[in-house]
Amino acid sequence: MLLRFLLLVSLCVGTHLQGYADDGYRLWLKYDQLADAKLRASWQEQVRGIAVGGSNATLQTAAHELQLGLQGLLGRPVPVAASGGKGYVQLRVAADPTLGKEGYRVVTEKNGLVITGPSEAAVLYGCFALLRHVQTGQLPNKLALTSQPRIQYRMLNHWDNPNGTVERGYAGSSIWKWQELPEVIDPRYQDYARANASIGINGVVLNNVNASARYLTDEYVRKVAAVAGVLRPYGQRVYLSVFWAAPKVIGGLPTSDPLDPKVKAWWVARTNEIYKVIPDFGGFLVKANSEGEPGPQDYGRTHADGANMLAQSLGSHDGIVMWRAFVYKAGSGDRFKQAYEDFKPLDGQFADKVLVQVKNGPIDFQAREPFHPLFGAMPRTPLVLEVQLTQEYLGFATHLVYLGPLIKECLEGDTYAQGKGSTVAKVVDGSLDKHNISAIAGVANIGSDRNWTGHPVGQANWYSYGRLAWDHTLSSEAIADEWTRMTLTREPTAVAAVTQVLNQSRNIYVRYTMPLGLHHIMGQNLHYGPEPWLAKSARPDWTAVYYHKADAEGLGFDRTATGSNALALYSPGAQQVWASPATCPVNYLLWFHHVPWTQPLSTGRTLWNELTTRYYTGADSVLWMQRQWEQAKPSLDPELYTDVAARLRVQHREALWWRDACVLYFQSIAKQPLPPGLPPPTRPLTDIKELVDIYQLR
Repeated sequence: MLLRFLLLVSLCVGTHLQGYADDGYRLWLKYDQLADAKLRASWQEQVRGIAVGGSNATLQTAAHELQLGLQGLLGRPVPVAASGGKGYVQLRVAADPTLGKEGYRVVTEKNGLVITGPSEAAVLYGCFALLRHVQTGQLPNKLALTSQPRIQYRMLNHWDNPNGTVERGYAGSSIWKWQELPEVIDPRYQDYARANASIGINGVVLNNVNASARYLTDEYVRKVAAVAGVLRPYGQRVYLSVFWAAPKVIGGLPTSDPLDPKVKAWWVARTNEIYKVIPDFGGFLVKANSEGEPGPQDYGRTHADGANMLAQSLGSHDGIVMWRAFVYKAGSGDRFKQAYEDFKPLDGQFADKVLVQVKNGPIDFQAREPFHPLFGAMPRTPLVLEVQLTQEYLGFATHLVYLGPLIKECLEGDTYAQGKGSTVAKVVDGSLDKHNISAIAGVANIGSDRNWTGHPVGQANWYSYGRLAWDHTLSSEAIADEWTRMTLTREPTAVAAVTQVLNQSRNIYVRYTMPLGLHHIMGQNLHYGPEPWLAKSARPDWTAVYYHKADAEGLGFDRTATGSNALALYSPGAQQVWASPATCPVNYLLWFHHVPWTQPLSTGRTLWNELTTRYYTGADSVLWMQRQWEQAKPSLDPELYTDVAARLRVQHREALWWRDACVLYFQSIAKQPLPPGLPPPTRPLTDIKELVDIYQLR
C-alpha cells in the first residue's frame, strides 16, 4: 500500500512538473495552483488551515472539499483540525433565519474567514462559493459572500435505462452501473456528487421518464440505496421515475386504476418499503399518458387523480411527486395547445405534495421557443420548469451550443399573469403565487465519456443550469466567465475570446438551423440534421411540414385567431408582444404567424431575404467561432484545444448542410431568387436528401 501511494505521489509530481493533458474529467473543479504569485501569496497569508467542529458527514465533506481545493490552488498543505486560531477558516452551522435552510455566509472576521449556514449542506455550499472566488482570481480582502437558493428543489433528471443506455444521451453510456450495484461503488459517483454540490444541485432523478418497473423492485431499491449513500454527504437526495402500470407489471394486480383501493394499497406498501431502505428518499417523477406511456387516463381518470394517489402513498414521508405535463395526442389539433388543455382545468386540484413539471416551451426543447403557456396559467399549482441540457435538438455533442442564454431567456419571459414583471422565474420560484414549494429540473447531458459530456464545452451547460437553478438573477454572461476561468484558463485575452463564443453560440445555431421562429424541422428518427421536406410519419405532428406550413404564399404557423388560436392561451399582456406580425419580435415571428415571402420585416428585408441571409450568416459565423477559439489556443490545454477545434470543423460542415438543405427546399416553394451577394449552394437538393437518409439509418 505504501509503495502504491509513493508511486501515485511520484506520478502526480511528475505530471505537475511536466504539464499534462487535461482530459476534462475534473470539470470545473480544477484546483491547479494559482499562477499569479502575488495573488497566491495574498491567499496563503489569509488561509493557514481549516477548523471544523462536529462529525456530521456533510460537514466533514465540506472540510475535505475545502482542503482539497485550497491545497491545490495555494500550492501548500492546509491542515484540518477541530479548532484553530488566526488564519483558520472556521466552518460553523449556525441558525440564521435570513438564509433559509441552505443559504450561506462567507465573511472576513478578526481572526480569519468564517463560513456559516443554518445546515451542514449550507456550509458545504459556502465552501464551494469560497473556492469559486479563489479559482476565478478574486482577492481575499474583506470577503462578504452571502447567497441562498431561490428555488427549493434543484433537480438533475437522468434519462438512463437499466441496460446502461441513455435516451437522448450523446456522451457514452450511463454512469450508473446497475449490474454491479449495490456491491461495487464506482468512484465516479462521488466525483459526480462533488460536481453537483459545487453548483447547488440537491436532487437527482436516477432513471428515464420512460421508466422501467424494475426500479421499484426490492433488487433495484437496494441498488438505488447504494447510490443514495454516496450522494447523501453532498446534500443530494435520490428520486425515481416510475412506470405507471407497475402494480400490474410487478405487483400482480389486474389494474393500475388510481382510484382502485388495491392499487392505492400497493403504492402505499411499496413507498413505505422504499423509505425503510432509503430514509431520505426524495419522491417520484411521472410521465403518464404521453407518447404511449400508460397513465390514469387509461381508466378514465385525470392526471390529478393519478398524481394525488401517489402523493397519498407518500403519507408522512418527506417526499414529493413531480408530474410531467408533456402530453399530446395524435390528430387533436395544434400540439402547442394540448398540455394547456389537459392541465389548465386541473389547477387547484393537485395535492400539496404534487408539482406539475412543464417544459420551457410548448413543443419539445427546440432551439428557441416561446415560454410554455402553462406558466402563469396555473396560479394554484406549483410548477417545475424543465429544461434540457442534453442537446437533443441542438447538434448532440458535435455542435458547441452554450445553453445559459436559452435557460435565461425562458426565465425572463414575462407571463403578465399579475401584470408586467410576472416572469416565468417568479412563477417557478413560487414568489408570484406565494407557493411554499418550488422546483426546477434539468435533463442531464452526462454519460460515461471520460469528460462527462462528450463535447468538452457541454460541461458549461451542466454548470450554468446549476448556477441558474440556485439563483436565476445571475446573468448567463457572468456564468460563462466563471466556467471558463474555472475550467479552461484564467488568461484574460483567452477568457474574452472563449466567452464571446459561448455567449453567441446559441444564436448562431438558431440562425443556421431554425431562424425567425422556424421549429421542429430536424431529421425525424435521430432529431439530427435538417429534414424540412418531411411530410409522412406515423402522426402529422412528427413531420416538419406540420410546423413550417410553407406554401406558395408564405411560411410559418398561424397561431392567432385566424389560425389555431394558441396565442389566446397567454395573458393579454403576453399576447400583445406576439399578436401582430408587424411588431412581433422576429425571433418568434414564424411561431405565431404565416408570413408572405415578400413581406417586408422590421430588419428592412423581406421574409425570404431575411430567412436566407440568416442561414448564410449563421453558417459563416461558425468560421468566426473557429477564429475565436484559435485566439485562445496559447492558453488552452493542447488536447482540449484540438478536440474542440475538430468539432468546430464538423459544426461548420453541418451548418452548411443545414443552410443548403433549408434554402434549397424553401426556395423550391417560394420561387424567389437568392439575395444579391449570396452564392448559390453547390449541390442539388436531391444529394442533400440522400445524405439525410443516410444519417437516419444510424
